Amino acid sequence: MEPNQSGIDIHNIRTDYVKAGLLEDQVKKDAIEQFLNWFNEALKSKVMEPNAMTIATVSNEGQPNARIVLLKGVDENGFVFFTNYNSKKGQEISENNKIALLFFWPELERQVRVLGEVEKTSIQESETYFHSRPIGSQLGAWASQQSSKIDNRGIIEESLKLVKEKYDSKEIPLPDYWGGYRVIPQQIEFWQGRANRLHDRIVYKKTETSWELHRIAP
Repeated sequence: MEPNQSGIDIHNIRTDYVKAGLLEDQVKKDAIEQFLNWFNEALKSKVMEPNAMTIATVSNEGQPNARIVLLKGVDENGFVFFTNYNSKKGQEISENNKIALLFFWPELERQVRVLGEVEKTSIQESETYFHSRPIGSQLGAWASQQSSKIDNRGIIEESLKLVKEKYDSKEIPLPDYWGGYRVIPQQIEFWQGRANRLHDRIVYKKTETSWELHRIAP
């Protein structure tokens, strides 16, 4: 398809960023503290799903793959999300535990990029979170073999019906194929949009004892 064959003038779609700047004396020395500071500002600004993040994995063939999941915890040990371990992302993580995360908060004209490695959370952490989920979500984890090929929507609906009958009025157990991952960050970049595409970019790199930060060109 030719660039303009769709009738949409894509190349002229642009937004100039003018809301804020990011200087070295405005950021925390610790990258996680800085992330939490920005995350709280996203919450206060009523960003839609501020914990939504793109995660990018790479298969052992070198094929990148990205999708959006929800952040469910963050502290000095890393960023936590939960999923089906047998899913496509789970398979790719088992092949290559290097990962990238991306948070985009357009209302604040901000991005946060994380590079790191993944490890599974403990079974206790996974179980605690699993049982905090709505009942429908717990049942859904049993009903869907995530990323597997199915012929139609009816298969999932029938599977959910059977799971509901099986666990009617009972505690729903944690599936052995479902749980958490913790992304241990090695580098975190804070990106603040600025006018004329001269954005502010502050990068933190993890050392053995602390974080080192520097500015990079937009």
